[in-house]
Amino acid sequence: MALKERIVITGVGLTAPNGNDLQTYRHALLNNISGVVKWETRHMGEVLAGVCDFDEMKYQKRKERRRGTRAGSIAIYCGNEALKDADVILEGVDDGDPLRKEIGIYLGITEHGNVETENEVWNVGQFDNDVKFWSHHHNPRTVANNPAGELSLNTGIIGPHMTVGAACAAGNYALITAAQNLMLGDVKYALAGGISESIHTFGIFASFNSQGALAHLSEEQPDPTKASRPFDKDRSGIVCSEGGCVYVLETLSHALERGAKIYGELVGYGVNTDSTDFVLPNSERQAECMRMALEKADMTPADIDIVNAHATGTPLGDAQEAKAIHTVFGDYPNVRVNATKGFIGHCMGAAGALELAGNLPAFDDGYIHPSMNFEAFDDTCKFAGLVAGQPEKADSINTIANMSSGMLGINTVIIVKKYQ
Repeated sequence: MALKERIVITGVGLTAPNGNDLQTYRHALLNNISGVVKWETRHMGEVLAGVCDFDEMKYQKRKERRRGTRAGSIAIYCGNEALKDADVILEGVDDGDPLRKEIGIYLGITEHGNVETENEVWNVGQFDNDVKFWSHHHNPRTVANNPAGELSLNTGIIGPHMTVGAACAAGNYALITAAQNLMLGDVKYALAGGISESIHTFGIFASFNSQGALAHLSEEQPDPTKASRPFDKDRSGIVCSEGGCVYVLETLSHALERGAKIYGELVGYGVNTDSTDFVLPNSERQAECMRMALEKADMTPADIDIVNAHATGTPLGDAQEAKAIHTVFGDYPNVRVNATKGFIGHCMGAAGALELAGNLPAFDDGYIHPSMNFEAFDDTCKFAGLVAGQPEKADSINTIANMSSGMLGINTVIIVKKYQ
């Protein structure tokens, strides 16, 4: 990366529909354990969703949780887990200690406020729409910076905090934003990643359903764990999920100085915009974004061991992304591709961060996790190198390219390299 500082990952905290820590999550990905279930939501009845089951009270008091949001509780859980994993201890550090202002918080989120507003509209509807029953907590619950702000309140961090709105590319984009702030010297540590509370708003299910993009079951296939089918010929759409993943990022020099363990080094990234459609990805722009990340990392496609695809399971979206992957990596037989949403569904703003986390342990264990529920390509969606069914053992894994795209045409790619 043509920048003055090298950026490394030194902590990971997460909750996914199939695991509440990296070890459990990785085990699920290597053993075809899904977190997709049937879920009841307002006005829609039974839908399919990826649902997390973490301990909201591990780092919060009940009063704080009642005042806050589900997105905030996910941010607090993941952020504290990441700090603990990185051995960055805030307990006992007073407000005047420089550490509290040396940490920045950068959290990606697809959308925020929908859940709280839907709940308040429902609530006042039970009282003849009398607005005196509207919660005075609604405004701080729904401002765009809420999840990052709740994490700062919980931890006492007084450095910068922000949420990054980049649709389903937000988790990746937050990592990029954090890395840039570290390289500018604005902070010494960054808590960065993505958060999703999406399943708690019926609107997201209703909207995808109206688009014909919501995954569904059939009499022939009634199992919810089979509903999310990235790249498969029988893919029917998106499974909406909640979840979160927060990393501790810092400069390599700082990590070495304090003797931190290093999961990997962020060596390149790309960000661009399709500018062609509200929802349909543009494969040419996606391919350009991949090449941009490779150029920043001073790498060629042949240097990449794992490409983790965005792959939402929609017929058109997956076909466009498959074309982009084939365009950039199709001539390189060593490149392996996997997709994570078959296991956990689409965690929206958390997707990129969670999916990168699922691949990071490959640097140590040498396995490429498979794409769950893939059986065969159709004529619109084909490329070489997809790992499906069972994990694939590699001689060595040194590089991961993590892809995320979102509505309004935002594309991101992050390249992470094994630190050696």
